[in-house]
Amino acid sequence: MLSQWLRSAGRLLPARAYSNAATAANSAKLQELALEEKCILVDENDRYTGSASKRDCHRVDPEGNIRLHRAFSVFLFNSAGDMLLQRRSVQKITFPDCYTNACCSHPLYDIAGEREELNALGIRRAAQRRLNYELGIPMAQVSLARPENFHYVTRIHYADRGDGTWGEHEIDYILFLQKNVDLKPNDSEVSEVRYVPRKGLNDTMAHLDAPLTPWFRLILQHRLPLWWDNLHQLKCYENHKDIERF
Repeated sequence: MLSQWLRSAGRLLPARAYSNAATAANSAKLQELALEEKCILVDENDRYTGSASKRDCHRVDPEGNIRLHRAFSVFLFNSAGDMLLQRRSVQKITFPDCYTNACCSHPLYDIAGEREELNALGIRRAAQRRLNYELGIPMAQVSLARPENFHYVTRIHYADRGDGTWGEHEIDYILFLQKNVDLKPNDSEVSEVRYVPRKGLNDTMAHLDAPLTPWFRLILQHRLPLWWDNLHQLKCYENHKDIERF
């Protein structure tokens, strides 16, 4: 039996123990089913162009191309200002067993409310859904009735060919959330979560025993320290007009 752990700044807490053949098989099946969900295709200016399955959006074609689609990344901080880091399940299709920010996923074309573009409302709805699914955060704790729950900072455009079969090419909406929440990670999505204090960021990154996802690595390199140092005044750093290209 492989123990899963929930790490909190300054202490180590046991979470649910998991991982046996049945659990692994079920996780793999769930990941395969998720490939049939439809993502929202966009052009380089984030204009809607259609829809395609997650499978088709993440396959690297023979020329090395990946279809551009809409995504989001949530950065979650507790009231002390510590950031939640998750380690993706080994069953994930793209970038398995990598460390990344709290939640990374896509608004779905199949869910009408997640196609709404005004004030990034569709993105916020998708983020609420995935925080509940991946991390077990109760929906009420990330209620859309409180806009401050999801601070939309900016969008980034990046691409990474991954393992050459599965990769990413996304317009990624960056959402920040600072709130104490209850966590109950979904084993099929997440193998570990921990809170990282700002002062311990560099040391934590230097001693991780698995790689970072490409989007998290880019945000960490280019923007995260500045945004983290200004959690109390993120509005000053909003950029909803331009798409940052990494």
